[in-house]
Amino acid sequence: MFSKACEYAIRAALYIAIRSADGTKLNVPEIAREIDAPRAFTAKVLQVLVREGMIQSVKGPNGGFFIKQKSKPVYLNSIVHAIDGQDILQTCVLGLKECSDKFPCPVHNEIKSSKHQMRDILRGKTVQELANEYAKGKTFLKNYKL
Repeated sequence: MFSKACEYAIRAALYIAIRSADGTKLNVPEIAREIDAPRAFTAKVLQVLVREGMIQSVKGPNGGFFIKQKSKPVYLNSIVHAIDGQDILQTCVLGLKECSDKFPCPVHNEIKSSKHQMRDILRGKTVQELANEYAKGKTFLKNYKL
């Protein structure tokens, strides 16, 4: 559903939020390793997140990426919009240009409610909330083989 860049951006923001809780600043290689993403790709999405004010960075030997404890909440839809654009959940899942209620594609009616639900989730969930769920052991951030 989301681009790889968006997936990496969400995972990176979440990992940074988890590790920033104790004041840790993280570098690109560590973030890339922990979210299982290429370094160059990770660096690019982090630049966007910093530019958009979702995460912070400091240059230098004690620098790195972090999220301030008292910063405003980072909603998932903000990350999605910054990386994939505003229309990601508005467009046709089959890629048709003229898909609508009046002229639906073959899956339009089945997907419509799911897209509304996904928009609500992205608007309502913050990176900080997800980091708290992770800290309680309710979720994970790496791929594990069963």
